[in-house]
Amino acid sequence: MVASLRFTTVLALLGVTQAAAAFATNGGRPTSTTAFKNRSKRPTSLSMSSSTTTTPSTAETTTTTAALQVNGGAATVAAPDFNLVNTPAATYMALAAKGASNTQLSVAKTLTAAIMGGFYVGVGGMVSLAVSGNMPGVAATNPGLVKFAFAALFPVALFLCLQAGAQLFTGNTCTMAAAYFEKKIPFKEVLKSWGLAYLGNLIGCAGFAAICSYCGVLTGGSASMAAGMVASKTAGAFLPTLVKGILCNWLVCMGVFLATQARDVPGKYIGMFLPISAFVSIGFEHSVANMFLLPAGMLCNGGAVALSTILMKNMLPVTIGNIIAGALVVAGGMSWQFGRLGEGK
Repeated sequence: MVASLRFTTVLALLGVTQAAAAFATNGGRPTSTTAFKNRSKRPTSLSMSSSTTTTPSTAETTTTTAALQVNGGAATVAAPDFNLVNTPAATYMALAAKGASNTQLSVAKTLTAAIMGGFYVGVGGMVSLAVSGNMPGVAATNPGLVKFAFAALFPVALFLCLQAGAQLFTGNTCTMAAAYFEKKIPFKEVLKSWGLAYLGNLIGCAGFAAICSYCGVLTGGSASMAAGMVASKTAGAFLPTLVKGILCNWLVCMGVFLATQARDVPGKYIGMFLPISAFVSIGFEHSVANMFLLPAGMLCNGGAVALSTILMKNMLPVTIGNIIAGALVVAGGMSWQFGRLGEGK
């Protein structure tokens, strides 16, 4: 008879809750017992040895893992991870990985995703105009409430984009730059993604504005508000408008960051909603949103503001500001904190 016999059995629960049990016997007498209920199927393989570390696979919806270590009859079970958010460092790396994965798409697929993103931004802009533009009594007595309504409705645009896998130029300024800073992609891929996303967003936004005008929903108070936005958005000087673009996309990219950080849909919406509604309420400038609002206003005011004025006094400075915020402030700042740019510092 063998003088000492150790037998190890691992039972794992896959999904949101995971548990493991380890039993050790010595001379027929149990020396350590830990038991948990097994509410799922058994793992496909068992590992038995005098010193073993086993990490069961997890469900696709969670990154939680349970590790069982058996060494000389002593068992240690790691507690399940029930956190609803990822760490900031892990979230930044997820954004960099997202940027790298964008380069695997063909030109046609990237452009299609960007066009859909433009349509979704148009949806957010149109629903905001439809409600906020038709509150004349409230606008006269409480203009802040009109602005609040617009800001509360517009975030549906980014939520649709993030959940449906569409692409926005403003978000790509962050994700593609993060991938570049982490040496996952060359700089030419960054420029390619930005160019395709910008073109696709413009097609989607302007196209949606034309559709809304054609089918008659861009009328009345909605049309008046859109026309007024063209005048107000082209009234500022170049540098202040550029700074508005920086501050805007800083908040937008933080919305993308927080939505990526959350693991459940309600958390993603809340994380995205707050920064987006903040930039809209304050009055910062978002290049992709303007790709819908400015064409919509032009369709309503009969071209009272020249296209060259719109390009030079709004779209150009806002686009530059959005790039600075996404690529340098957010992606660069987080790479310094969590990634390669800050290594050894």
